[in-house]
Amino acid sequence: MTSILNAGGKPIRNAMSIDVEDYFQVSAFAPYIDRGDWDRRECRVERNVGRILDLLDASGPGGVKATFFTLGWIAQRYPRLVREIVARGHELASHGFGHERASDLDRAAFHKDIADAKALLEDLGGVEVKGYRAPSFSIGKDNLWAFDVLAECGYRYSSSVYPIEHDHYGMPDSPRFAYEVRPGLIEVPVTTLRWRGKNYPSSGGGWFRLLPYGMTRWMIERFNRIEGRSAVFYFHPWEIDPEQPRIPGIDAKTRFRHYVNIDRTEARIARLLGDFPWARMDEIFLAPEGADRLAA
Repeated sequence: MTSILNAGGKPIRNAMSIDVEDYFQVSAFAPYIDRGDWDRRECRVERNVGRILDLLDASGPGGVKATFFTLGWIAQRYPRLVREIVARGHELASHGFGHERASDLDRAAFHKDIADAKALLEDLGGVEVKGYRAPSFSIGKDNLWAFDVLAECGYRYSSSVYPIEHDHYGMPDSPRFAYEVRPGLIEVPVTTLRWRGKNYPSSGGGWFRLLPYGMTRWMIERFNRIEGRSAVFYFHPWEIDPEQPRIPGIDAKTRFRHYVNIDRTEARIARLLGDFPWARMDEIFLAPEGADRLAA
């Protein structure tokens, strides 16, 4: 296991996060799957999250604790899954209620979405929900008011801005490290590699499946060593499920992005869990000692 010390001489722990949604809910499938058909689809999230929980438990002495950004839609239908996440010592966080992009909602609709999700998750899990991640990292320069709403609803951190260029999301000029975006509210961006004046994805999603595993390992280790900070990694339960139903009629680009190397992801995640120290988002970024990780 790679163990790198921060400026204070303590080992750097990275944040492992899972966006709890099912295969038919991904934003790229929205043109092909009507939201009204969700309840008629085969839902596979419960078994896939169960596999992830077992994988985390089996990763070294004491296992690995992670943050599960969970949809209210999923929690409403699988309350036992929510309780299992909490019972196993993981952080329960919000992915909103209906997997609608924050950029597609007005202020009132966004407030309802994130408030309803927080209330439901807290009721089911019996814990405070401190964190939120917008579907498809959909907080950007055109809806920065979303941070005001998150603060109003009592969230303490967000992980909703991806400082890269992407055809569906991204704000490349935003800070690469955790920073206070509103009083009492921290934005914790997903980790990027800074190379020749540009930010590159280095911490999960389709790039993790596409690139050789060694590239991801090198990028995270470089981030820990050069930046001296905790990396933030993310993936989805459907990414470890090569048996999921295939969606017919999707375009070639969407098909490639969703299914590339999906049969290798679980083994890669297992390897990643063993190669670095990991912890929950709240333990890293909300703990008193986490204050020195905030960008100036």
